[in-house]
Amino acid sequence: MRLLALSVLFAFGCINKPNQSNRISVTGSSTVAPLIAEIAKEYESKHPNIRIDVQTGGSSRGILDARQQTSDIGMVSRALKPAENDIKPVLIARDGVGVVVNSSVTIDALSKADLTKLYLKKIQNWSELGGPDLKVTVIHKAQGRSTAEVFLEYLSLQYTNVQADIIIGDNEQAIKNIDSIPGAIGYVSIGAAEYSMKQGSKIKLLELEGIAATTKTVANGTYPISRELNIVLNPKQDKTHVQKFVEYASSAQTNEIVRSLDFVPAKL
Repeated sequence: MRLLALSVLFAFGCINKPNQSNRISVTGSSTVAPLIAEIAKEYESKHPNIRIDVQTGGSSRGILDARQQTSDIGMVSRALKPAENDIKPVLIARDGVGVVVNSSVTIDALSKADLTKLYLKKIQNWSELGGPDLKVTVIHKAQGRSTAEVFLEYLSLQYTNVQADIIIGDNEQAIKNIDSIPGAIGYVSIGAAEYSMKQGSKIKLLELEGIAATTKTVANGTYPISRELNIVLNPKQDKTHVQKFVEYASSAQTNEIVRSLDFVPAKL
């Protein structure tokens, strides 16, 4: 009887155990990853037979992995380019790219022209802009990161034009560096910056061209550097459980999660 009972328990435990056929792999943008991870957690609670694995690596990886089907879903924190029309984008939220400085920098706003000069090293001390006598430490994202592409497009600069002191990968690395270096400047997702500021990080978002960097100004379209947050699929992707997760992730059902991470919902 005991052996029979153990056999029944084992069989019952296997009923809801995920296998390779109901796992979902998601790779790409470090901006989108925390959002998808939270959506995945909620989805898994409603579908206990599904397991969703989320890994970062940048938008370029998300596109490549989706294209080659080495992951089920890619994450891309920008609109797709014409040359990328071989994969299918699904909008899940919107975000802004905010200019962030260490809290030791006493200025609160920048013009586009001054921001360009800072990234070209034509301004090397904050005193030149009426701030403290502090060296400007320019933090730049690695090539291929969509945040960098969106930022440089706004400034009309090429990647090689930028005179950077530190090259980093994801938002978290940028925020940690800016938090620890007096005089540092960088750019990150507004949502990521707002979250870190709530957690006590020694950073602040600057106004750009007189517009505050907030999710509200992204939502109403007034903030000048905003972007789409997409998940992408290979058109040949035909796994039903993947399609159902994509439908959920892009629906209004996730709005509360989107707002909790300081992004703007795609569907209101």
